[in-house]
Amino acid sequence: MSEIFAEPERALLARQIDEWLGTYKANNPLCLAVGRDADNDMHWYVRMQGEEKEFTTVWLTLGQRTLQYETYVMPAPEAEAASLNEALLRRNDGLVGAHFSVGAEDAIYLRGALPVGAVSAAEVDRILGTMYALVERHFRALVRLGFPRLADR
Repeated sequence: MSEIFAEPERALLARQIDEWLGTYKANNPLCLAVGRDADNDMHWYVRMQGEEKEFTTVWLTLGQRTLQYETYVMPAPEAEAASLNEALLRRNDGLVGAHFSVGAEDAIYLRGALPVGAVSAAEVDRILGTMYALVERHFRALVRLGFPRLADR
């Protein structure tokens, strides 16, 4: 089990995450915005310009034991849900650091978590790069499976 970070340690790490995300935005032309959730000061977002998917927004949540991260990939499929779910499971088999999942209202998400003790500037950069790259790599194929009527557009 990962170690528990007390509030003072979490507050220090939260300030570091603010700093790291500011640097990330300054150095990455695809990064459009970074910020914190107004209702939860341990919850950040990073919005990036995409090519396959117009935008990818990664949410980071700092807990006592883990830094969780996720991005919304697409809504629930309107067709071929079983085929899409199989494709997601097959894609998960080769992924490191994140996994596809079905969330609220059967929407498709990409999620992961990191023990708080392993959080660093390099890891935050790796997380954001991984999430962005996986969405860009898989988005169009997943949309084709789940929304065949859009495939011709």
